[in-house]
Amino acid sequence: MNRATGSGSDGIMQASRSSALRRSSSASRIALFVLLALPLELQAADFDGARLSSPWAIPFAGMLLSIAILPLAMPAIWHRHFGKITAGWALAFLVPFALQFGLATAGEGLVHTMAGEYLPFIILLTALFTISGGVYIRGNLHGSPLLNVALISIGAVLASFMGTTGASMLMIRPLIRANDNRRHVTHIIIFFIFIVSNISGSLTPLGDPPLFLGFLKGVTFFWTVGQLVPETLFMVGTLLVLFFAIDSYWYRKEDLLPVDPTPDTHRIGVDGGINLLLIVLVAAFVLMSGIWHPGVTYTVFGTDVGLQHLVRDGALVVLAFVSLLLTPAGVRAANEFSWAPMAEVAKLFVGIFLTMMPVLAMLKAGESGAFSAVARAVTGHDGQPLPWAYFWFSGALSSFLDNAPTYLVFFNLAGGDPSSLMVERASTLAAISAGAVFMGANTYIGNAPNFMVKSIAEHRGIRMPSFFGYMLWSCGILLPLFLLCTFIWFH
Repeated sequence: MNRATGSGSDGIMQASRSSALRRSSSASRIALFVLLALPLELQAADFDGARLSSPWAIPFAGMLLSIAILPLAMPAIWHRHFGKITAGWALAFLVPFALQFGLATAGEGLVHTMAGEYLPFIILLTALFTISGGVYIRGNLHGSPLLNVALISIGAVLASFMGTTGASMLMIRPLIRANDNRRHVTHIIIFFIFIVSNISGSLTPLGDPPLFLGFLKGVTFFWTVGQLVPETLFMVGTLLVLFFAIDSYWYRKEDLLPVDPTPDTHRIGVDGGINLLLIVLVAAFVLMSGIWHPGVTYTVFGTDVGLQHLVRDGALVVLAFVSLLLTPAGVRAANEFSWAPMAEVAKLFVGIFLTMMPVLAMLKAGESGAFSAVARAVTGHDGQPLPWAYFWFSGALSSFLDNAPTYLVFFNLAGGDPSSLMVERASTLAAISAGAVFMGANTYIGNAPNFMVKSIAEHRGIRMPSFFGYMLWSCGILLPLFLLCTFIWFH
């Protein structure tokens, strides 16, 4: 059985998790205050990743292993103290770094990561989570294999226009509710993560952050559509066929619950429809931040923040509050809306963003850095880039690192000139783009909506695989398809 049963045990589990979140929040706030208090007297400084050796990656490895192992090995400790554990790994990097390279350098790196990367990331995620939580599809959809294929396909189409995060947050709740009378549902969530939360976001800069960064660097808006349609259609189409076969097998094999938790109604409708407009506005403000360049910047402890980014982030905060004000409370109650998944993601990704700072710095150093082997591996003997290598290396690293800066690393390794990359080296840029987007599906942390979808499903009582359990699914299903993509398009 994939679904947890017994309302009493579910209630205890929910209460325990909520209590754990409350207990860890205080320590997390204290730790975050300490971190943010570091850079009080900062000077601008450029840090060279070539000055770092591979042991600086240990805190990041520890953070990943904690996420992967502790929920299985010590579930009670993890659920009570994951905020403290996250803060501990962040400090395990920041304190030695400050001691060796100076408080100013450590503080500047911290502010750059928090203000330039983490806060925009978490603001966008929170806005989409809040707004999508105010959309309730009224009525009862019965989760047959064909209906599930239809719902996932709708999410796939939406992903390239409102982003993988927006599409995931909008479609996951109706999908879960449509299948709430079924016992075997874990595979449905996994394929949803594969298709909607990752691969379908590969056609426009709005689909996934790496492509948006490419757009900011000069890659034209419709370039990815022209280049990645065959690869995307192949991946999505093949996965939908596989999903239909697997879902049909389990659908025939199981007895449906005698009482459907969602009552039948005569009409299918949408409550909280204003939030659909707000989602469109979120996409518009994100696009605006890439097109509008007023030339006004503000320096915050050595980190330049453009006016367009401040306007975007401020607008997203306002839209989230508008959603909370305009959405009737009953709509969120019907959606079983809870802040717990958002709180969990926000805390864990603070540690991920901070501990991956040295890893990205070493990668950016290219052949001068500790990971010089990566730079050499993606270049042929004739000095030309190897598309297949760029696909696999950008993808493998995007499975564990934030895929947006990873994309930039390989974009620059390939030359960094968009006019050249879009023409003479189009296959290389397509390989980088596909690798960064597609292979975010390999792990729970490969793309932000992956963890969000997992957390929402678990809070609805669905038993999701562990970190490594999920990777068994992704490696078994996705890696063979990635190999086919390599031989067809990236050889």
